[in-house]
Amino acid sequence: MSGAALDTLFLATEFQRNGFVVLEDAVDSPALEKLRAAAERLVDDFDIEKNRTTFSTDDRDAGRDEYFFASSEQASCFLEAGALDDNGALIRDKHLAINKIGHAMHDLDPAFEAFCRQPIFGEALRAVGYNTPSLFQTMYIFKQPGIGGEVRWHQDASYLIAGGRGVTGVWVALEDADRDNGCLWMQPRQHRSPLREIYEVDWQSREGTLRTLDDTPWRQDGIDAV
Repeated sequence: MSGAALDTLFLATEFQRNGFVVLEDAVDSPALEKLRAAAERLVDDFDIEKNRTTFSTDDRDAGRDEYFFASSEQASCFLEAGALDDNGALIRDKHLAINKIGHAMHDLDPAFEAFCRQPIFGEALRAVGYNTPSLFQTMYIFKQPGIGGEVRWHQDASYLIAGGRGVTGVWVALEDADRDNGCLWMQPRQHRSPLREIYEVDWQSREGTLRTLDDTPWRQDGIDAV
């Protein structure tokens, strides 16, 4: 797909049917390598002595702190929950302890901005129905060896609240991803299901709560690894 014109009819049809589309080799290797190098620099610059915020969804996102909320306008590193001992000391190399970087690299880091604003992403989003797609958030997610917890089933629209405009994520595998090393899992046709939860923040107390809107259970069949 890299360097070729997108099949917009295929994109629109697949997205309408399944709620997601898989594009093989949509981004070339040099672009991926530049992004990996940019992420490496951000981790290099991360001062573990100044912040030890971990990221986990085990508590239904209740344990978010000021560092997390401020990350909406920064490029912040979050540790894996198991990266610290009982005294808060790092138990492995910093580069093998980061869960993710987020959430405004597209605005702050030239390499991320160039990557995220490649024409192919805008073309794909317009093909599936966005007249003027807007970029709200970037995350660089690590899958560290021997550490890290499962990310539970969720809908991005629970956290990126865009009303009727809708939210669509663009996930790029920076390395080969499969069922054994931490690939993304999708449930086909779940874009037609109700929004199950909404993340509400009390900005005065700086506390977030994940409120249930619909208790429709997640399907356990027909799940696809991408």
